[in-house]
Amino acid sequence: MDGSEVVLVVGLGNPGPQYAGNRHNIGFLVLDELADRVGGKFKGHKSGAEVVEGRLSGRRVVLAKPRSFMNLSGGPTVAASRFYKVAPADVIVVHDELDLPFATVRLKLGGGDNGHNGLRSITKSLGTRDYHRVRFGIDRPPGRQDPADYVLKDFGTVERKELPFAIDRTADAVEALIGKGLEAAQNAFH
Repeated sequence: MDGSEVVLVVGLGNPGPQYAGNRHNIGFLVLDELADRVGGKFKGHKSGAEVVEGRLSGRRVVLAKPRSFMNLSGGPTVAASRFYKVAPADVIVVHDELDLPFATVRLKLGGGDNGHNGLRSITKSLGTRDYHRVRFGIDRPPGRQDPADYVLKDFGTVERKELPFAIDRTADAVEALIGKGLEAAQNAFH
């Protein structure tokens, strides 16, 4: 985390109440927790995202939830990064990850999109893969369930009991990344 005066934290999800509890919306849920921590409320912004500005871990942050659907997240992300003059290295994207067990948190810089349409859109729009990712494990779908259907389903009963703690821990990981950098945050949360 260096270069920009501001850190842009983008939470991925789909807009609308029908998607609110979906696995694919974990990015929105984590950003709601971070907004509570900075004492702000999301407001519409010309970037095409709902934003909250504040301070976390001693840095100025902009929390952004794109108002577009997941596969079009890149447009609002790049618009917000340009508006706030944030370099890609100071962009953090919080998203769901099928290849991690439920509630596992992993942080990294760069990498592929692993079939995640939101990441694919952001990478294309930013013109680089070199932005930070905070990945929240949602596990693989059971049996032969299509992953595309699975991510658009709400968390299960057992998962919902653990979810508040997992969201809190993921928000802590975002704060550690902002305040201490990638390596220290990875050491603390991996």
